[in-house]
Amino acid sequence: MLLVRWLKFNAVGGLGIGVQLGALALLARACGINYLAATIIAVETAVLHNFAWHERYTWADRTRAPGGFWGRFVRFHTSNGLISIAGNALLMRLLVGGLRWNYLIANLIAIAACGLLNFAAAEWFVFRRPVKLFSHLPIASVWTEGANPDWRQIEPPC
Repeated sequence: MLLVRWLKFNAVGGLGIGVQLGALALLARACGINYLAATIIAVETAVLHNFAWHERYTWADRTRAPGGFWGRFVRFHTSNGLISIAGNALLMRLLVGGLRWNYLIANLIAIAACGLLNFAAAEWFVFRRPVKLFSHLPIASVWTEGANPDWRQIEPPC
């Protein structure tokens, strides 16, 4: 299952690369924005794009996890967003600013370097499975059988 999710993650990432490189080229070439500022804006554009697809495709089976949509959105931005923005900005500064590489080639390298960390953060932090405490104990089935999944909705007996 992890391999399938990794493949889905990379399919979404491939689309995200197109979004990021397109935004970067548009901002840097057409708008004349500095490559570093354009990189940060382009990365954020791709992060938003990727979250939407991961929510609907890559981790669609985990969208009912505790914390809801906004919890996952915040976790995605504090993990994948931070990894992507910081990693891309640092590598672009080194590769373009220091070594004078082409900014699109440097950006592809930065994206690849951040990919594994982003997958790990998404799998085990953003879209993590709900923790089932004591589920390994035989008595756990007694506690959950017939239980209302949303116990806050239970009416008091009086």
